[in-house]
Amino acid sequence: MSELGRVLRLDARRAALLVAVPLLTGIGIVTVWLSLVPGVAYWDNSIVALINSVRLLGPVAAGLAAWAAVRERGLNYLRDLSPRSPATGALLDLLLLAGAAAVAYAAVTAVVTVETVVRNGAGRPHPLGVLAGLTALVLHVVAGYLAARLVPRPATAVTVMAVAWLWAAVRTPGASWWSLLPPAALDHVELFTGLRAGVLADQALWALGGTAALILAYVGRVTRRAAAVAVPLAGALAVTGVATYRLESSGGDAIGPAPAGLACREWPLRVCVHPALRSALPALMAEATPLATRLNGTPGEFTRVVQRPATEPVRVAGGTAVIHLDDELAPGYEVRAVRQITNALGGSRICATSRYADYRALVDAWLLGREAPAIPDARTADRFGRWTEDQRREWLRVNFTRYRDCALSPGDFRPVVAPPPADAPRPSPRPVLPRDTPA
Repeated sequence: MSELGRVLRLDARRAALLVAVPLLTGIGIVTVWLSLVPGVAYWDNSIVALINSVRLLGPVAAGLAAWAAVRERGLNYLRDLSPRSPATGALLDLLLLAGAAAVAYAAVTAVVTVETVVRNGAGRPHPLGVLAGLTALVLHVVAGYLAARLVPRPATAVTVMAVAWLWAAVRTPGASWWSLLPPAALDHVELFTGLRAGVLADQALWALGGTAALILAYVGRVTRRAAAVAVPLAGALAVTGVATYRLESSGGDAIGPAPAGLACREWPLRVCVHPALRSALPALMAEATPLATRLNGTPGEFTRVVQRPATEPVRVAGGTAVIHLDDELAPGYEVRAVRQITNALGGSRICATSRYADYRALVDAWLLGREAPAIPDARTADRFGRWTEDQRREWLRVNFTRYRDCALSPGDFRPVVAPPPADAPRPSPRPVLPRDTPA
């Protein structure tokens, strides 16, 4: 009975592995939550946050697996009494540890998925990205456990954790193709771009091949049957080698162009943005409509506002104003967007050195609905400020070219009399009276 009680106590110590599930889950959720872009739900960035979380989860999981392997060393003599293979106990432990890590990672994935769905996430989920993160985490568990099986010392757990953390820390996102090796270091995904599925698949294959190679090498060592595992070991190493070559061929770039259907509002303008930024539509509409109204009838008029990638220039042409938006929708984004439109009308470079820049700034303030700036020519500013809205719009139609070229002068600020509409009734001509005839 005493021997049975000892076995039960040793087995009970394995319950400490259950600590790994809440610990890894908590660390993963905090890490992912801090990595997500506030205010923007983009599936690609959710996957990037999941994969990058392994850079912290991996070392912790490897340390826990090594610590468990050191504690489980006491059960070896009991396992040796059974007719099972000497590798069976280690493989069962690995299965338990990998399962605990997978449960924790699944919980983190569920939190990220729900958060992205609730915020109407744009783009599409990447199952390969989830698989790449999971396989990298399992690789850490296997490497940490087997290292402690070979060197069963308490210091091994600390060493494994330190080495794993150093491997993750020395590789920065986008520095080279080395940053794509698990655990991958991925950069923030800009809108209108997306993760390359081939790179995610290669990362998963690299981690799977590495995990299989470590397990097979360990089994061949403890069973003293290296020849029996030589062929599958060579296959696992070949998979890892092919994945390494493909990752190197990618040039270290895991992100590529990803066209997206725009989210739009139709009235009174047509304003379209990336679906991840659809929450910006009301503010952009409210800010751009007055500007479009004031530019109506000029060469700079527009009826559409469209967000495009940063690689395309901001411009106003053919009735369309192309703008850029920051992914985080930082406060004042709508003001910056309409400022881009006025700058795209032309003359901004000329105004940087022109002595007439104050007059351009005076008109810009009106176009943007801002308070008029204080300029040295207070008389002209006062005159412009006393005009009605209709007078200013008619004046801009006549003087738009000089405004665009930053060539406005005090003499240009004269009110313009609007011509009568084309369909306005014209006054009747004076009737021709017959001449008096002599009596």
